[in-house]
Amino acid sequence: MVNGLNDYEYQNDCVEYLFDKTTSADSKKIITVKAPTGAGKTVILIKYVNFYLNNTGDKVAFIWLCPGKGDLEVQSREKMEELMPSIDARDLPYSMLLGFDSRSVTFVNWELVTNKKNNALKDSERKNLFDRIDDAHNDGIKFILIIDEEHLNNTKKAKDIIDKFDPIYTIRVSATANKVSHHEFYEIPEDEVIDAGLITRAIYVNEGVMEHDEIENDYDYLLDLADAKRKELLSAYEMVGADVRPLVLIQFPAGQPETIKAVEEKLASMGYTYDNGLVNIWMSDDKIKSDDLTANNGTPAFLLMKQAVSTGWDCPRAKILVKLREGGSEDFQIQTIGRIRRMPERKHYVFPDCLDLCYIYTLDEKYKQGLMTEMDKAYQVRKLFLKKGFEDFTLVKEMRNLDEDSGLGERELLKLIYDHYTSKYKLGTIKVENQKTLSMNGYNFSHEIDSKVIQGEFRSGEAISSATNSQRVSVKTKINTHTHGIQLMHSVDEIKKITAIPAQRVRNILQRLFRKGKRKSWKLLALDTSDFYAFIINNIHKLKEEFREIMATQDKQLSFIENAKTVEFKIPETELYKYTEVKQIKPMTKNVYEGYTNEFLPSEARKSTSERLFERFCERADSVEWIYKNGDSGQQYLSIVYVNGIRKQWLFYPDYIIKTTDGNVWIIETKGGMQAGHTKNIDRQVENKFNAFKEYAKKYNLHWGFVRDIDEELYINNTVYTEEMSGDNWIPLGNVLS
Repeated sequence: MVNGLNDYEYQNDCVEYLFDKTTSADSKKIITVKAPTGAGKTVILIKYVNFYLNNTGDKVAFIWLCPGKGDLEVQSREKMEELMPSIDARDLPYSMLLGFDSRSVTFVNWELVTNKKNNALKDSERKNLFDRIDDAHNDGIKFILIIDEEHLNNTKKAKDIIDKFDPIYTIRVSATANKVSHHEFYEIPEDEVIDAGLITRAIYVNEGVMEHDEIENDYDYLLDLADAKRKELLSAYEMVGADVRPLVLIQFPAGQPETIKAVEEKLASMGYTYDNGLVNIWMSDDKIKSDDLTANNGTPAFLLMKQAVSTGWDCPRAKILVKLREGGSEDFQIQTIGRIRRMPERKHYVFPDCLDLCYIYTLDEKYKQGLMTEMDKAYQVRKLFLKKGFEDFTLVKEMRNLDEDSGLGERELLKLIYDHYTSKYKLGTIKVENQKTLSMNGYNFSHEIDSKVIQGEFRSGEAISSATNSQRVSVKTKINTHTHGIQLMHSVDEIKKITAIPAQRVRNILQRLFRKGKRKSWKLLALDTSDFYAFIINNIHKLKEEFREIMATQDKQLSFIENAKTVEFKIPETELYKYTEVKQIKPMTKNVYEGYTNEFLPSEARKSTSERLFERFCERADSVEWIYKNGDSGQQYLSIVYVNGIRKQWLFYPDYIIKTTDGNVWIIETKGGMQAGHTKNIDRQVENKFNAFKEYAKKYNLHWGFVRDIDEELYINNTVYTEEMSGDNWIPLGNVLS
């Protein structure tokens, strides 16, 4: 036991693991620890630092990086000062002033060094951060980095700072980590944390929500359930003699003012207000926090929050989470559950059972595991430099011509969508019959918003995210055109995002097609206002699919723009490529960048099968002189303009440029091929891209082709695109390049 801290075996095991890995020359340099929220990861890391300093004489400085939200770096530093006062714990400004001393621990807020407005990286009368790091290196000080809640800050700028420290080891800690080959990995089992009495035995989702409940108002319904549970828990704590006042967290995904106001009014009608101290709010632009908010017997009963307290915030009396829908398509973020799982007295209760659970109330239907961002899920990145001799290579890059008409007018677009529906579903002029036909084809014509929500008790967040249909109940929410106006707007925005059609135009088109009105032309249905709202909200996923189908239609004469704007393309002097570890490193000598190897090929580095096969093919082919892998987006990469089915201009970025030994330049786009008679291609715009690519190559006298795979063999096509690859238009790549 250290300074009154309880010793938990799983914590000590983790400390020993970290010490062993950071004192062994054979360890991988990145050590990932997956620890459930509530496991005491801050305490584990403090114990580890103390153990390391007490058992080595190494000239090492620790850098403890924390997310900026929630002042976590201050909380962590104060915790270390409380538990281990002998350790030199400091903040970044202190180390900026005096340097990174050996055997010190500097707590750093990520936003201080990654925010554009920060002062830490600017020249001043004091040495800047990079200078201080250089001074430490020159003094023989080595760094160990601790990255807390690391999934929040996987950015290029963050990586540049980590690279500058050049740590001998990096310890990454998260509740949502993945095991990957280039990290050491340690996982603290959730069951061990539960058995220690630190987190609840289970999570109850939507207790009291009954099958076929008819809801007048989402907010009223959920808040009434949550408050009833809060009062029950308060009585239960009093029964066992615990001085604990349970707290309800109300989470707003977007924090829209009208939604917050509606909740504030509902709470006020229940007797809970800011004025009487029973309601607090913690948003980025609005904070009312009582001094005793996190105390077990704190006064506030409700805390309105956005994402500010989603990580790193310690309030064990928070036992209930209400997640509100502001749009209708948001996923429930599983990691948020960690905020309500802690046991306020760090022990379980034999009776009553309700005290050993935490509670979620939400009408969300999808639950998303919050994982680390892709940068650290399966690969690292490495900067490569262009070989000499390629600086002068140029091609013509196309860009959207905003002076050209981009997109159909509203009337033309309306007719196109109308024709799509009437053709696909054989619709006519009789609206009632059209509704029957669409209903038989999967459209929902409920008068209410239909939801199928999770209901029941779950051991873990993972169990919630994999809930079966038998663990769901159907509920209906009556349409209110005022409160559901926001949800309708979000549905319209979802279509806007995939089509680039202005939201107001999308809404006008949907109303002309489906809503009752004086204008009879192009009308498929005649829904009243309430039913129109329900139809759009309930069917948004099907509507998006219809728009995707329409955009994928192609006209060979309209798939390209004659007067696309052009600029010169040059191969970038440097490139960041994703890579992962391989058993045997082999150089890929034909790549235009120095140091390119087979480490950049595995699927974990986000290469498709056809891409991996093509790069290996080029490395072996005698006819290929060099190969360049183009980027997926960005002004520095080669782009070609194409036009989709609604005549909107888009850019696509062909995957490869190669030069053959006979002096020809080829541009290659790879796509998913065929497997067991089924296509692996998921790009609906493939034909529009193919036709635009064909015109581009013809215009600039280039060789080109789409390359796809069947049974590990590559085929090329530059004549007529077909999804099926059995025709003569798909020929073996080796017949063209060998």
